[in-house]
Amino acid sequence: MNDHLNIAKDRGLLEGLAQHDDKALKTIYLDNYPVILRMVLQNNGSEDDAKDLFQEAMIVLYEKVQEGNFDLYSKLKTFLYAVCRHLWLKKLQGNTWQTTLPEELEATLPLEDSLEQHEKKDAQFRVMEQALGSLGEPCKTLLEDYYLRKLSMQEIAEKFGYTNAENAKNQKYKCLMRLKKLFFERYRST
Repeated sequence: MNDHLNIAKDRGLLEGLAQHDDKALKTIYLDNYPVILRMVLQNNGSEDDAKDLFQEAMIVLYEKVQEGNFDLYSKLKTFLYAVCRHLWLKKLQGNTWQTTLPEELEATLPLEDSLEQHEKKDAQFRVMEQALGSLGEPCKTLLEDYYLRKLSMQEIAEKFGYTNAENAKNQKYKCLMRLKKLFFERYRST
């Protein structure tokens, strides 16, 4: 039932896109771009690559809608994900961007499992961001320095005033356990 409502909503967005409705375009972008960004970043791409890729997929979608005979049989998110995935694989293989949707792609649209996995990971990342945001200092900065900025334990010890790298490592472990506890508390409640 819910999938049927989503497809009806998606068809309404496609009608808006066909009529050059900015609101429909913005909704399509907000609903779909984050999943594409995550896919590209996880597969050796940059944010600029994701923007280019999504723009190209939107052109494919727009052209299909303008032809007038495009009928959506899956979620719009699934369709865009399939197009982006195909285009990204082509780019990774060394080919240039492709503006037409190949016929064989129509057969690959049942990507619900892959898309659902990405949506689940996106939800987990949001919960992790919330947990990290509520972790507090100095733990938040310490973990960001180690995992995101790739600072060594010695650099962290010097930055935070710990007597040695081993003490910094112990503190990192304690912070990580606090983050893990916060994450699972939030994750179970969602």
